[in-house]
Parts: sequence; C-alpha cells; structure tokens
Amino acid sequence: MHTDGLFPLATPTVATPTVDVPGSGPASTTPVRMDAPLAARMRPRALDELVGQRHLLGVGAPLRQLVVGEQLQSVILWGPPGSGKTTIAHLVAGAVDRRFIALSALSAGVKEVRAVIDEARLRRRSGGSPPTVLFIDEVHRFSKTQQDSLLAAVEDRTVTLLAATTENPYFSVIAPLLSRCVLLTLRPLADDDVRQLIGRAVDEPRGLGGAFSLADEARDHLVRLSGGDVRKALTGLEAAAGAAAAQGAETIDLAAAEQAVDVAAVRYDRDGDAHYDIVSAFIKSMRGSDPDAALHWLARMLVAGEDPRFIARRLVIFASEDVGLADSSALAVATAAATAVDRIGLPEAQLNLAQAVLHLATAPKSNAVTTALAAAMADVRAGRGGAVPPQLRDGHYPGARGLGHGAGYRYPHDDPRAVVAQQHAPDDLVGVDYYHPTRHGAEETVAQRLPTLRRIVRADPSAAGPAGDAAAQGKRTR
Repeated sequence: MHTDGLFPLATPTVATPTVDVPGSGPASTTPVRMDAPLAARMRPRALDELVGQRHLLGVGAPLRQLVVGEQLQSVILWGPPGSGKTTIAHLVAGAVDRRFIALSALSAGVKEVRAVIDEARLRRRSGGSPPTVLFIDEVHRFSKTQQDSLLAAVEDRTVTLLAATTENPYFSVIAPLLSRCVLLTLRPLADDDVRQLIGRAVDEPRGLGGAFSLADEARDHLVRLSGGDVRKALTGLEAAAGAAAAQGAETIDLAAAEQAVDVAAVRYDRDGDAHYDIVSAFIKSMRGSDPDAALHWLARMLVAGEDPRFIARRLVIFASEDVGLADSSALAVATAAATAVDRIGLPEAQLNLAQAVLHLATAPKSNAVTTALAAAMADVRAGRGGAVPPQLRDGHYPGARGLGHGAGYRYPHDDPRAVVAQQHAPDDLVGVDYYHPTRHGAEETVAQRLPTLRRIVRADPSAAGPAGDAAAQGKRTR
C-alpha cells in the first residue's frame, strides 16, 4: 500500500478513506490490516492528526481549505517523497461526500483519463451525485498529450484534479494545466517531526504497541537517515523491530537500527528537479570557496549514481568561468580529472574528482574571463567591429601583397620587449577594454602588467581610428 509522510499523533482505530475506481461500483471504506506495513498503519485519517507542513495548515491556509472547504479547487501537490502527498489526497477524499478516483501516471493513459471524465460528466448531468475528485499520482510522468486531455474537464469542474508530483511542476506540468490549479509546495518534515512520529509509532496500538523501547541513539539514526522522509523512517523502524525480535531483545538499540537501515535516502533524480538543484549547490559551493560543502554535494551525486563525466564537464567549465587566470593551473587540474574519469572510471576516479573539487574550491576566484567574453560577444551581436585592419590580413596567397594585405605589420619578436605599437582591433573597437583582471591570486600579476601592454600597443598613431585621442589614451573601456 502506498503511503506518504504525514502521520497521526494518536488515534484509536484504523481505516482508509473512500476510494472509487471506474466501473467498481459504490465506494467502500476498507480497514487497514494489522499486518500491513507500519507506515500504512500509521496513516492519519483527519487533518488535525497531521504533523508537519505547518505553512499549509493554519486557519484559512490552502491545505486546510482544500480538505474542509466546501468549494473544491483543483490542486497540484509538489513535494519530496514521504512528505504527505498521497496522505493528503486520501484526507481530501474522506473529508466530505466526494467520489474519489485514483490513477497512477505510471500505468494510466489517455483512455483511462477519458473514461473517468466521461463517467463524471454523466453523473453530473444526472444530478444528485457527489463531485468527482480525480487523484493522479506521479503526474509529471504524463506526456503533454495526456495532460492536455485533462484541460477541459478541469476548466469546467467536471472533475476536481488532485495531482501529486516530486518534480518541479514548472518544468514537468504543461502551463495551461498548471494555470488551472492551485500549487501547494510540501516540504520535507523537520527532524523533530520525524522524531515525534517515530515515538508515536513505537507507542501506538496500531504501531508497535509498546512492545519495544527505542534507544535514543537508534531514534537519532533513523531520523538522520530518513532525510525528512517519514515513510523511510517508519520502514526502518519496523525492520529494526524485526531485528530486535529475532534476537529476543525488548529494546531497539543502535546496532539493530544500523542493521536495518545502513544507507541514507538520497533524494536525487538524474532527470529531475533535484538533479539541477544539487548541481547548482555544488557549483555555488565551489564558487563560494567552501570546500567542505562542495565535497558534500559531490558525494551526494556520486552516491546517487550521477554520471561522473557530467561532473567532470562541470569542473572544466568552472575552472575557466569562476577561477580563470587567478589560478591558471585550475583548468589543467580540471581537465586532468576529466581525463582520469574517462581512462580509469569509477570508483577510483572519485578521488580524482574530489582532488579537482578541492583545488577549485580553494583556488582564488575570478570571473574576468567570463565577463570579458560576454562583453566581446555582445559587441559582435550588436554589429560592432568592422573589417580586419590591413596589416593583420593574410598576405601569403598570390596577389595579397598587391591588395595591401599584411603591409605594415610589425613582428613583436623583433622588439626586445616582444610588444610593439600596432592596431589589432577593428577601427570602431580601438581602445575598448574587455578584460578587467581582478587582484585575486595570480591574476594580480596580470593586472599589474596589462596597463603597460595596452599603453605600448596603443601608442601607434595609426591606432587612432574613430575612437580618436581617447583611444590613444586608453580611456575607452567596456
């Protein structure tokens, strides 16, 4: 039985809300069997039994209105696993007289959706029938065509849509459907909430019924590894209770909890929203010079099975985008890590990635390469930049010299300084400074040298194009 992570504080009996399936006849209430999973047995049956999601449960708040309000609105519930999406759906179904139909996007298609809508429309026309609430779990797995099939029925309230998704609906749900629904964002439960619910499950008759005591270390272990997913915490508790029972123990200790749950839940979908959030946190941690946080996000990606080549590509990009010439070795380190990933592979290449992450996170930072290129490309897109100056044109092919190509070119290595006065930019960009080095790391040396280079290069009178004297003085910048 599928269940989510909002669970009751204390209730004496167990029952599930009404669920109607197309063609199955009248809805019925089915008690939860005591041999059902612990998480299913602890599912709440009333709004006041919920723990967590306080931002949605206040007086007049969206979730409370959804459950107890007389006017139904179509709603999309967006939240991580175990945050209570399915539980809320069942509470909505059982709150008042409603016909509740549940579909899963994993198995249902347009045919099943249209069958529900057609039956709901017939019931509506006949009058006296309760409103139809259509719950679609994993709605992000519906294709655009499948989501389109819901639009008209949601628009005229033939059905009230209640959809659940773990993926960002702004990416996974089509805009017309999203605009017809209220979006409620569920958060992972806080550690204190999970800890409280574990305690209820230990004590409640429909839970473990007080048959075991739970050591504080074991409780903390279950809370920590749940990652805010109460279903995982209760599943781990049930497994730990089984391990304790097998040993004839009356206390669930840390060893039993570790035996039951030895790997934390990693919320990471390589094709989903969590993927982009974690990669973003990874990049921003390196940019923020926080090597410890950067290593955490790297570990999250590696444990979740992210493609190491993707991580390596991000490191190579970062080396130029955020470090640049402040540490010219950064690009070499990142490129070497990418090569190691290709040649060695996992798990050994994890160390190469970690070394590169630590190097980049602790390196001095400069985005001067990024801003310089962006400014140059902006000018090109704006149509700035004329013909190639004659002295820079290719003079090697027959007849080029007769056209004046290459005439007057000064070879820098003929000068003791290896720098000469010469126009290299198109006439309308003479004197424009794209690159502004920072004073960070090795780029400080570049920042000290660059003004001298520019003064020498721009001293040639032939460099005075449309920019005039300002160009010769090096005053124009971009």
